[in-house]
Amino acid sequence: MKLLGCISRICFSLVAATIAEQFSLVEEDPDIHQKEQLQQQHDLGCTHPPYNIHFLSRDPIVIYIVDFLTPVERRHLLKTSASSFINSQTADEDGTETLRSSRRSKSATVVRDEVTKCVEERALLFQGFDTAPSHLEPLQLVRYQINETYDLHTDWFTSPAQTTVETHGGNRLTSFFAYVTASDDITGGGTNFPLLDPPTDKRWCEYVDCDVPLEDGVTFLPVPGNAVFWVNLVGGGGKGDPRTIHSGAVVTSGEKVGLNIWTREGPLSHKFRGEASNDDHEDDE
Repeated sequence: MKLLGCISRICFSLVAATIAEQFSLVEEDPDIHQKEQLQQQHDLGCTHPPYNIHFLSRDPIVIYIVDFLTPVERRHLLKTSASSFINSQTADEDGTETLRSSRRSKSATVVRDEVTKCVEERALLFQGFDTAPSHLEPLQLVRYQINETYDLHTDWFTSPAQTTVETHGGNRLTSFFAYVTASDDITGGGTNFPLLDPPTDKRWCEYVDCDVPLEDGVTFLPVPGNAVFWVNLVGGGGKGDPRTIHSGAVVTSGEKVGLNIWTREGPLSHKFRGEASNDDHEDDE
């Protein structure tokens, strides 16, 4: 398995071309320090960290991203969403959200502010210049504590109720799962793709669990700030790629918080995105 890394500003065109082919935390006074850094970010406009990428798989496309989220962004996401977590749900065939034992965690829709918009912009740029903001679902935080897990599932849908072009923008084209935080004592809690071929280069052991049996596929470790990106669909017509099935392994100690970033094939309705019809008018350009 070839290990490929590059700097974020160089990576934008490389990642976009590949997709097209196949269809310092500060301990003292953290709140004050965070406000200062957020103000600096606001003054400078949206700036992006110099992250690195590593291709785990080209078919399907699965890319590991080092330092996708900054420490300031991670703290901000946790702080602004702290009171919003509710039991995670899954969608039935008709689109109804339901509690199921297969998904045991708590989720929160992220407040859309300047920091969130900057993360959205980064996710869009990663996929090339042609992906409009209107294709993004609202960002979602998910928190896993002891004995919580998400059984095998795909991010893409099979139900027409979840892929209506007019309201849902078609199916989920791509996914990011970014690790916002993981406690020092965490065990378990990896993200497992059972149908992916494990890498052979030992340098991957910093990011994947190299003790997992080969027949169990690839399990990404919950490393704060890093992210996994993959393409959900194969061919045309919104057909889901079964090889992207994955699970959130049970947390046996500690806890982790992840960030879901989902991109649809087309624009989502303003109602779905939770915004006024005249908000972000540039999204539809």
